[in-house]
Amino acid sequence: MASITEEKQRLRRQVRAQLAALSPQALRAGDDALFARFLALPQVERAGTLFAFWGIPGREPETARLIRALADRGKRVGLPRMLPGRGMEVRLYRPDRPMVQAAFGIWEPGEDCPLLAREEIDLALVPALCYDRRGYRLGFGGGYYDRWLAGFAGVRVGLCRAAVLQDRVPTEPHDSRVDLLLTEGESLSL
Repeated sequence: MASITEEKQRLRRQVRAQLAALSPQALRAGDDALFARFLALPQVERAGTLFAFWGIPGREPETARLIRALADRGKRVGLPRMLPGRGMEVRLYRPDRPMVQAAFGIWEPGEDCPLLAREEIDLALVPALCYDRRGYRLGFGGGYYDRWLAGFAGVRVGLCRAAVLQDRVPTEPHDSRVDLLLTEGESLSL
């Protein structure tokens, strides 16, 4: 019998292949639908400070457009900055400051951007390779978000392309889930 770690690795390979098979047009259309659903959420409207992620093209929704739209609406948007020892901090996105490319091709705010405390954040947009219908996510395997989310009391929202939405992803006790899951055609409150 396969371990949960092996099951997660197998599912990551499968989902990456499914995402790679989608055309750039399908990815863009999917992003448009996901972002429209997200921006229409009353929780987003009420949030003053949001924690988002700068999506990696082809692997995640390309959230740069979404982040700019949130900033244009007067929202404070924090983005992750990876730290040694698999830690993570949240830095304020500043459109006037350049992003810095870090490990895994991830773009991050620079150290010159203000640090945001977890308690300042009303809503977290949580990245994942895919989600299941229970709100559990399959991340990329580093555990950064599970550790950070363990102490987060705000609203958690996930975006998942319908093409890779799972009935169930393998989970472990430390895996956290989202409160709301959005696909191009569904909004699931969990």
